[in-house]
Amino acid sequence: MDATAIDERTKPPRRMLRDATPAELFADIPQLAELVKLRAREGEDGLSFLARLRASTTPEEAVTFTAFAALPSVATGWGYECLRLMADHLQPHDRPVMERIATWLASPSTRQRHELMRDALWAPSRSPAVLLALAVGWSTGTPAPNDPERSPAHKTPVALNSAVLSCLARAELSRRSFYLARFLDMAEALFRAY
Repeated sequence: MDATAIDERTKPPRRMLRDATPAELFADIPQLAELVKLRAREGEDGLSFLARLRASTTPEEAVTFTAFAALPSVATGWGYECLRLMADHLQPHDRPVMERIATWLASPSTRQRHELMRDALWAPSRSPAVLLALAVGWSTGTPAPNDPERSPAHKTPVALNSAVLSCLARAELSRRSFYLARFLDMAEALFRAY
């Protein structure tokens, strides 16, 4: 088979979400319960729980749930798209960070991830882009070259949640529901692909 034929073969669907149901996620990652007050029902699937969160009095919790439910590498891509949607609300110093995150998302490497993590840890402020860079740093593997331990399961989702919600908070009050709806439309696509 030549290289062109190999590239044209159908590839299996990419997994987007953790294997746990919403109820299992609450049990497996206790930090989720600290951030989301609405609880999943026994046997409820992720898309149904996302819809209940979205319709609740605190629909921002749907952002939090998505950050925890998606695989860390997928969640960081979703977070990047959320921030990119609100690019006008980012500071000029956030743009190079966003470009570096985009480069990592397109072609992930451990070296790039470690550099993003290092720079984010030493950043003078925790802007949405810096928080997203922290989420990237914790997303796969170890957070530093000399660190033998993988990051705890809650690190990426907590940083990602902070990145997306802090960016949302920068929008005018009258526009927040518009941006939140767009974020959650993108989140629903992750759950539908599962």
